[in-house]
Amino acid sequence: MKLLLDQNLSHRLLRDIDPSFPGSQHVADFNLTAEDDEIVWKLAADRGFVIVSKDSDFFHRALLRGHPPKVIHLRVGNCSTQHIGNLLMDNVSLIHEFSLGSMESLLILE
Repeated sequence: MKLLLDQNLSHRLLRDIDPSFPGSQHVADFNLTAEDDEIVWKLAADRGFVIVSKDSDFFHRALLRGHPPKVIHLRVGNCSTQHIGNLLMDNVSLIHEFSLGSMESLLILE
């Protein structure tokens, strides 16, 4: 399972999560940092990514539309990149289970 990190997350997270989430990328890798969320949503759906974001827009989109793509919403406020990396790595099993489930479209991590 691969994650697509939204623009509000650091690109540096990729090196920390790669062992558990190989193939993960950042929206900057696709030159989408200034694009509308709909374009990011479509790319994630088409390429099999799970979107990871602190942005409530993806949260609402997942609630209204379901999946694909699935969304991991980080409710962490302002915090360090290390804290976010730890949060993702501490929840590897939960995230993998979520990605394989057929019903859930949204996972909230705090």
